[in-house]
This record gives sequence, structure tokens and C-alpha cells, in this order.
Amino acid sequence: MFCGSRPGENPVYAIAARALGERLASCRIGVVYGGAGIGVMGALADGALAAGGEVIGVIPESLLERELGHEGLTELRVVGSMHERKATMADLADAFIVMPGGIGTLEELFEIWTWAHLKIHNKPIGILNVGGFFDPLHDFVRAIVDAGFLAPESSALLLEEDDPAELLARLIGAAESAPPAPPSPIEP
Repeated sequence: MFCGSRPGENPVYAIAARALGERLASCRIGVVYGGAGIGVMGALADGALAAGGEVIGVIPESLLERELGHEGLTELRVVGSMHERKATMADLADAFIVMPGGIGTLEELFEIWTWAHLKIHNKPIGILNVGGFFDPLHDFVRAIVDAGFLAPESSALLLEEDDPAELLARLIGAAESAPPAPPSPIEP
């Protein structure tokens, strides 16, 4: 999961994150996320934990206090850097879901998407478009394709839905039909 350590101005983001956490737990899908106990991240973790789910947080030591690391997780891995955080999360995850967040969330989305484009991994990437938050990104990606800087099949690597159940179904279907995973050059 990639999402914000802030709650955002609209409470719908945290509400959707909590509901997604609950749904993932009810489907027996564990959560790997950035480890914060606040914002959209905290709501996601709290929802999954409240429903009896497994939640693994991965947080750099430098952000542990700033992001108020969640204290009730199944496991909290403290790592040395942001690079190690992303590599660890990518290694632990079977798929990726992106929810509303700031520049860190966008950076994580673009990096994991780039890795898929380069065939460093073959794990599905989903965008949960809560309240139309990602509509401008969708338009921008279409503009990149139209300008000839991105192949349509690379833009199709992003599975976007505004309904969590539909997104989970698409991610599960994509994971089941994915070719065997390439050897990972990503070092946690």
C-alpha cells in the first residue's frame, strides 16, 4: 500500500482507507505499508487490524518519530533509508494499491510503475481513485501516451477503480494471470 501520512482535507480518504483495510483483512489479504499510525496510512492499518488482519509496517528510522510509527502492528520493520523501505515493501508485496497521498505516495507509485514497465517485477498495480482524487493523474498519463512518450501497454499496467471490491478483483485476476516472476534485482 502506498498512501499519505496525512489525512487530507476530505475525511473520505481516511474513511475509504479504513474500509479498504477491513476488506483486505476479511479477504485474508495481509497489508504491507509505510508504518505510520497517522493519516491515510494509519486509517488503513487500523481498519485491517480491527478486522483481525496481518499488517506489516516498514518505516525508516529517520521517520519513525516524525510519522509516529504505528505501535499496534503485527510487525514493524525499522529500516535505514527510504530506498530500503521501498525495496523491502516491494519484496514483501504480491501487488500494490495506491490511495490518496502527497509527493511521497506519487514517487512510490511512479517508481513501482517504472519497475513494472522495465519488467523488474510483474506484480499488479492498482489505483483506488477515492473521490476522483486521481482523475488529473489519469488525464496526465493519457497525455503522455498521446504525446508518444509512453506505450499504451505501459499505461495499462495501472489498474484504476473507484470501488475497492472491483479493484481487488482486478488485482487478483492480474496476479493469477501474470507470467512467472523475474529474478528480483531490488535489494532490500
